[in-house]
Amino acid sequence: MKYKYLDIITAFFAAILITSNVASSAKIVDLGFSIFNIPLAFDGGTLLFPLSYILGDILTEVYGFRVTRRVIWIGFAALALTALMFFILSILPSDSIWESYAGDAAFQAILGGMSSGGIVLASLTAYLVGELSNALVLSKMKIVFKGRFLWIRTIGSSLIGQLLDTLIFIFIATLVGVFGWELFVTLVLTNYILKVGLEVILTPVTYLAVGALKKSEGIDVYDKGIKYRLFS
Repeated sequence: MKYKYLDIITAFFAAILITSNVASSAKIVDLGFSIFNIPLAFDGGTLLFPLSYILGDILTEVYGFRVTRRVIWIGFAALALTALMFFILSILPSDSIWESYAGDAAFQAILGGMSSGGIVLASLTAYLVGELSNALVLSKMKIVFKGRFLWIRTIGSSLIGQLLDTLIFIFIATLVGVFGWELFVTLVLTNYILKVGLEVILTPVTYLAVGALKKSEGIDVYDKGIKYRLFS
């Protein structure tokens, strides 16, 4: 079946994933205050990455789990290609003029994380587990709630998907030395609160997008009787 907007959503989905992962490697932000004595510090990708879950919710609600799974794998391939590109750049010889004002040390400090085995493993594993869990839970909840209470379903599925994503990413990244263990609780708590909080704040946008897409595409998929496989 030919969809009008699926390719556009897929392109934005992949772009958000790549941009947020580069931002995660590039900078850790500190808001300057704490919750229960835990500083609110988070990696830069936290500002953008939750949008991938919102798009994932929209995809699952409108097109169903199987279409969403395909988009998730496209995003996975895009992330893997990005990591491979940064790895190739990291091992290629540097231009002397570029070294004088930037250099490999700056490259490794800012973008090296995108090419190192640890951060790539953390990012790809967390992304795949989190996004697929989010889509699966939302798909099943749609059937249980008979298509009602979209806000409960999107927030509920994100609570699970974002928790798995955040825990896996921070744990693996800390385990391989990307982050210090002293930042573990801070990064998990702050990332999770901000990601879920953004999802809640943008719930009206999700409603508008879902309604518009269902009307334009002429579909409203219920995943009754499907098998929730990792691959099609």
